[in-house]
Amino acid sequence: MAFQLHPQLANDCHYLGDFPLCALLLSKDANYPWFIMVPRRVDIREAFELSVDEQQQLQRESLTLSQLLNDAFKADKMNIAALGNMVPQLHLHHIVRYTTDAAWPKPIWEMAKAQAYNDASLKQRIDKTLRALTGTDFMTNQQSKTWGLS
Repeated sequence: MAFQLHPQLANDCHYLGDFPLCALLLSKDANYPWFIMVPRRVDIREAFELSVDEQQQLQRESLTLSQLLNDAFKADKMNIAALGNMVPQLHLHHIVRYTTDAAWPKPIWEMAKAQAYNDASLKQRIDKTLRALTGTDFMTNQQSKTWGLS
């Protein structure tokens, strides 16, 4: 069986590309620079279900992404969470937080109505993110043919 992204994630996100283990998605909620990493493994709900090497790779990718997002977006705080209450497929949220954002200091879930990106702001956020990932082992969706989402 081949890896498939959970339909809710596919609906709620833009696919940006792949790290060696994880797909990188951008949430369609423009309130926050909000990214989601999904290990490209079949039927994984929890990080402990990954092999030890995959667990370490997930940690490396998550920490790399967190640091790069923190620096590129000048975060006041980075929120990282793996909840899975609504979407059982293992995925890690990486959310750039600001003391001025719509939900601060509370968690973002159901605190502010989701705001859609306009074309220009979406392009700007994606371009900024891809620039931050330059020089890493991340491949953009144009470079990666692992699986097709847009």
